[in-house]
Amino acid sequence: MKNIYVTSPLLPPLEEFVPYLEQIWQNKYLTNAGPFHAQLEQALAEYLGVKHLSLFSNGTMALLTAFQTLRLKGEVITTPYSFVATSHSLLWNGLTPVFADIDPHTFNMDPASIEALITENTSAIMPVHCYGIPCDVDKIQRIADTYGLKVIYDAAHAFGVKQNGSSILNCGDLSILSFHATKVFNTIEGGAIICPDARTKQRIDYLKNFGFADETTVIAPGINAKMNEVQAAFGLLQLQHIDGALAARRTIYERYCTHLNNITGITFYSETAHFEWNHAYYPVLLDDAYPLSRDALYEALKEENIYSRRYFYPLISSFSMYRHLPSARPEHLPVANQLAERILCLPIYPDLGEEEQMRIIDVIRRYAAKTDSPTADARHVA
Repeated sequence: MKNIYVTSPLLPPLEEFVPYLEQIWQNKYLTNAGPFHAQLEQALAEYLGVKHLSLFSNGTMALLTAFQTLRLKGEVITTPYSFVATSHSLLWNGLTPVFADIDPHTFNMDPASIEALITENTSAIMPVHCYGIPCDVDKIQRIADTYGLKVIYDAAHAFGVKQNGSSILNCGDLSILSFHATKVFNTIEGGAIICPDARTKQRIDYLKNFGFADETTVIAPGINAKMNEVQAAFGLLQLQHIDGALAARRTIYERYCTHLNNITGITFYSETAHFEWNHAYYPVLLDDAYPLSRDALYEALKEENIYSRRYFYPLISSFSMYRHLPSARPEHLPVANQLAERILCLPIYPDLGEEEQMRIIDVIRRYAAKTDSPTADARHVA
């Protein structure tokens, strides 16, 4: 029985990648802003509809550099419902994360929870477009403008997402993408910062190359975060296949919705008309009406060689380096804590065939029909 994972990298045919490798060999240019690097920056900016894009070796390096770019200090309001890189990037910059609760319908930071967390030490807000679902960018920006705060979006999941016809990446002061192999678009490892003007891009480019402005001038304590030519070439090839990949994701998403729609105890995110989603993930929530707990279903799927993911669980705020923070206390984050115990992301990737997907759906439906299943006793397992 074939293993099915929650995601799988988009891999174009090998024969299409060989000419890129041959060109790199002939160029004798492996890194430090080579020709493929320049081409990919321009191609991605055009495809995504953004003005300025700077490539990085990975998304975490992009996050780290974003805070250096804006010279932030003090506290940054963010979400506990994300991958740990979101908050780790704050600690690495000597910044203190302050956790805000999330909206139960979008999984994103709840704007209504932000203002009460603002202090004289607050310098910025860092929301996450969770699962590629856009945050309430208008409300967040109004709060930021009122208090004179910067807004940095962790947009790791939001490749190609548009709202009202415009890229969601244009919102805020900076947006950060991840091009990790598990993402909708990948460069094996990689990432990018999207910024609004050429001057900011120049500072970003200095910072990702040790702070060098020229051969003998270092203008800031930068880091080595450059994307190499192999990664950039892989990205250029990926970009040729991205529209087909996004279409395949939509088909898989719609098939899930059709077949899971009437299962008691399972709810899933419903699209709205005001934005174009990339279907990066397929999160479902299990409530007490479903015979199995979330963890029990997770294990049941695993027994069938289906590897879903409890994403995001545990919450960032529960890890040892964060749980001492006042904002990390569970009573301050009731929605985030509840969703973290109920969320399950089902496999979704372009190569997931209909037969394989129906096998996933059949397991979920089979257990839904077994209200007297002995495994249902596992509902309350932590």
